[in-house]
Amino acid sequence: MTEDVRRLTGRVKWFDPGKGFGFVIADSGGPDILLHANVLRNFGQSSVVDGAVVEIDVQDTDRGMQAVEVHAISPPEDIEPSGLSDIDALDPDDVRAAPLEPARIKWFDKGKGFGFANTFGCNEDVFIHIEVLRRSGLADLQPGEALAIRVIDGKRGRMASEVCGWESAVKQHRD
Repeated sequence: MTEDVRRLTGRVKWFDPGKGFGFVIADSGGPDILLHANVLRNFGQSSVVDGAVVEIDVQDTDRGMQAVEVHAISPPEDIEPSGLSDIDALDPDDVRAAPLEPARIKWFDKGKGFGFANTFGCNEDVFIHIEVLRRSGLADLQPGEALAIRVIDGKRGRMASEVCGWESAVKQHRD
């Protein structure tokens, strides 16, 4: 890291994938920090949910404080039960124990609150609910986006119980 770049932790104030940016509020205070979509994409995600905890490198610029690299994203701590019995009934340790599977988004409609992915080597679609995204620190998904997902057998078939960007999953596996 160069001298003018420093690492900090903060919370996502808001992020709009359509606009291509959002802002982070540092835990240590100070001005809002610009989080550009390209910086988020370099981490392997196309969106991040409001309130998510992020560990980022920041740099002062002529236009203010900007994130230059994302190191970690954790979902908001105040997530309430989803109302999805398949998910709410799961033991978090069982979810973490399930293997991450490589997947691509087939389609996702944020307005409807759900979509589907295909996992490598399996013809069966995997249902992804918006609440699973929020619990995973994401806000939206794009067709063709590469992900790593934990899959469970729900009442109506295969469904995602956790979703993360492919690059961040690979990084977690290496660490």
